[in-house]
Amino acid sequence: MAILSDNIEEFIKSLLDEYDEMIEIQRNELANYFSCAPSQINYVLATRFSPEKGYYIESKRGGGGFIKLVKVPADRHTQIQSLYDVYLKGGQISEKKANDLLTNLRSLGYINEKEEKLAASMISDRAIKIPSNIKDVIRANMLSEMLKTLLGEE
Repeated sequence: MAILSDNIEEFIKSLLDEYDEMIEIQRNELANYFSCAPSQINYVLATRFSPEKGYYIESKRGGGGFIKLVKVPADRHTQIQSLYDVYLKGGQISEKKANDLLTNLRSLGYINEKEEKLAASMISDRAIKIPSNIKDVIRANMLSEMLKTLLGEE
C-alpha cells in the first residue's frame, strides 16, 4: 500500500511541476488510473499534500470528486507556525505524532536526517522516563522550544 501511495504522490507532484504548481483533477479518474479506490486518493491528499506541507486543496463532492490542488510557496515562519498549530497547539503530543512532526521538518528542509534521528531519540518514551500522563506534555514543550529555535525566537 505504501508503494501505491508513493506512486500517487509522485504522479501528482509531477503534474504540479508540469502545470505551474496548480492542477485540477477528478478523484475517480485518478483512482481509475491507479486501479485503486477513491479513498486511497483521499488518503494521499490528506497525508502528503496538507497545508503544513505547503499545499492548498479545494475539494468538491459529486461528479467524480473534483479536486483543485495548489502548491503554495510559504515562508519559513508560516510553515513552522502551521506545524506548531497542527501538532503542538494542545500542549501535548504523542511519540508517534512527534515523529510525524520531525519527518515534516525534515521533508521541508529545516532539519537533516541525523538531526531528525537525534531529536526522535530524545523525545522517545524510552528517554522520557516519567509517568505516562506527563510524557506528552514534556515532549510538546521540548518540540515547541525546538520550533522556536528554528524560527530564531529564543
